[in-house]
Amino acid sequence: QVRLVESGGGLVQAGGSLRLSCAASGTLVSINAMGWYRQGPGKERELVAGITSTGSTNYGDSVKGRFTISRDNAKNTVYLQVNNLKPEDTAVYYCNARVRLRYGGPEYNYWGQGTQVTVSS
Repeated sequence: QVRLVESGGGLVQAGGSLRLSCAASGTLVSINAMGWYRQGPGKERELVAGITSTGSTNYGDSVKGRFTISRDNAKNTVYLQVNNLKPEDTAVYYCNARVRLRYGGPEYNYWGQGTQVTVSS
């Protein structure tokens, strides 16, 4: 089985920064798209940022210019650098990955357990 484990969340003041990490482990042959989603209190889960295996990125409108997604394919790890944090960024941040378990097989969607980011004003 594949596990995604996030780290790097915490409590930070407005204007501060954090670096979130998500490492995939288990038996797999490739990881295609990876991404970060978040779910704030009383809100639906939303896309924060995504990155393909070749490095193409996309961002949610509310984080453009402040957040940067990157990945290390050799380590099966995706990162999210979050800068200039705002109280409205407070949420549980979830890692997502599209994983192929065997050559020629289908992709499966995996989620991490989430890491809490709390921004104080």
